[in-house]
Parts: sequence; structure tokens; C-alpha cells
Amino acid sequence: MPLDPGRDWLAAGITGLQRQREWDAVATADAEGVPGAEVAFVALDDGSFVVESGDSVDPTALAAALRDGIAPPYRALAVRRPEIWAVGAVSIEVARLDPDLSGTELELTWDGSTLALSIDGLPADPSRAQSLERIAAARERGAYAAHAHRLRGDLWELSVLAL
Repeated sequence: MPLDPGRDWLAAGITGLQRQREWDAVATADAEGVPGAEVAFVALDDGSFVVESGDSVDPTALAAALRDGIAPPYRALAVRRPEIWAVGAVSIEVARLDPDLSGTELELTWDGSTLALSIDGLPADPSRAQSLERIAAARERGAYAAHAHRLRGDLWELSVLAL
């Protein structure tokens, strides 16, 4: 009689399936920093950076280490190991939205009949996010959820998913 591992193997993560990829590119970089330091940044197409945490670290050398693995725009996280920086990056989509939008997080959903918007978690008039609605509707013909995170000014990181 064969041994049936049952659900216990799944709980332990022993499925034989490949783990989902977390990073689009990884690299190491030699730059100043103390062990344990971290920096999270977004690299933009124009060569500039939006540093979201760890603002005492210049991300230029970290981005240079990723140059052959990924093209901007991307979101990166770097951690200083005892001797070297380890940096991982994931591709993102960036777009310019209406400059008069308030808040830092937009959630726009279309369920096929109702358009709903929340700005920083609070309900808002969907007509305030017409540029996000145009982008999302052009991508998804049916129901969708669109998320926008302000990087700076009218520059936003976008994610549009079909529902």
C-alpha cells in the first residue's frame, strides 16, 4: 500500500511545482553602506529615481548593476550584506494622470455597470479619475480593477487587472 502524504505535503510546500518568480532581475553591487541597510526605489525612463525608503543611499550604483537585466521603469529593493549590496527589481508600468488628482493611492473598479473610485481608501467621485479610466478601459474590455500609486507629481505607477 503506497504512502499517501495527503494535505500535509502541501502545507509544507512540497508540491514539486516551481515557486513563482519574485523578481524580474537580480544583481549585486559594490557601493557604500552599512550591513543591514535597505533602500527601496523606482527607476524611471528618464534616468531619475524616486527613493521611497533608505534615502541616505544613492541608488545610482545599484541601478547600474541591474542595467543588463532590466530596463526602466522598475521598482527595486536593495539590501546591504556584509560585503556587497543585493538588489532585486520588478518591471512596472508608469503613466501621467490628471495633475489635479489628490491622494497617493487610487483604486478604480468597473463591474460592467458601476464605476467606483476610492482615493486613499475613501470613496470619491469617479469622474475625478478620467485619465485612469481611459487607460483601464482601453486595456480591459470587460470588468476591471485599476490601481495607481503616485510616484511624484502627475507620475503614477499603474496596475490594471481583469475581474
